[in-house]
Amino acid sequence: MASHRRPKQPSRTRVTVLTATAAAAVALSSQAAQADPHQSKKDVKSEVDKLYNEAEQATEKYDGVKEQQDKLQKEVDALQDKVARGQGDLNQLRKGLGAVASGQYRSGSIDPSVQLFLSGDPDTYLEKAATLDQLSGKQAEQLKTIADKQRRLAQERAEAAAKIKDLSDTRKALGDKKDEIKGKLAKAQQLLNQMTAKERAAMQAEENRANRSNERVNLGDDVPASQRGAAALSAAQSKIGSPYVWGATGPSSFDCSGLTSWAYAQAGQSLPRTSQQQANAGTRISSESALKPGDLVLFYGDLHHIGLYAGNGTVLHAPKPGAAVRYESINNMPFQFGVRV
Repeated sequence: MASHRRPKQPSRTRVTVLTATAAAAVALSSQAAQADPHQSKKDVKSEVDKLYNEAEQATEKYDGVKEQQDKLQKEVDALQDKVARGQGDLNQLRKGLGAVASGQYRSGSIDPSVQLFLSGDPDTYLEKAATLDQLSGKQAEQLKTIADKQRRLAQERAEAAAKIKDLSDTRKALGDKKDEIKGKLAKAQQLLNQMTAKERAAMQAEENRANRSNERVNLGDDVPASQRGAAALSAAQSKIGSPYVWGATGPSSFDCSGLTSWAYAQAGQSLPRTSQQQANAGTRISSESALKPGDLVLFYGDLHHIGLYAGNGTVLHAPKPGAAVRYESINNMPFQFGVRV
């Protein structure tokens, strides 16, 4: 089992708040919030943190919609392949019956029942029970097979059309959620731009101190509840310093649930994509004192943030835009419960 005392840190990517949101600020500058010039640095930081928190809420919803879109796309592709194969089978059946008709035509004695079928819908034709007496057993069976195939094909086409509509609606929802995230980040950037250079430097210094605190964190002597939890935590520790990027699942950048799902994947355990889904991925731990290293930890009433418990009241997580994967006190966020996978 890997030690959880001050693991060796990889070289960390230094990501500033300005860099993380610059693209969003340019793209959506028209939506940027207007800052009060009399706001203090503390007030601005509070508002920026609030916007980042709202952006992360939107990110988890984006992740869920993205997962739904990927699932729908696979279903649409499978249905379209099935319809294509069904149409090919139907064409072959029709070709076979057409060969019968051609032979009869050349002999000058085409069966009127086959002639009627070839000029219309086999379903309609089969409903005329009296006409079936004119068919040989083999021809009747061919007609029924074709009619059944046509019905199934129509159902599959209708199902595919419905899935395609769902996929279109999902893509629109995904675009709306993406715009919402970019809008929150752009507003945060605008607020930061209203600060003086000295104030921005002081805020960035705080962020840098939070990142550097990982070098001297004390994780205590807590023992993971399982080898799987230990392996997941070890994997996440190898990503300390990696930047937070909304919608990212690694291996070089992460959002909060992207980090936890990636870490557990390295331990051989698949997790759902979003924090809300991961909240139901194992046994719930209601007390902080019962948490073990490697347990998932959920924060905020709507469970929009998640991390990995690292020991001694510390959580390892991808915190927010502009920050790197790092350790932080579990008390810095409203703890809800843990999950042992």
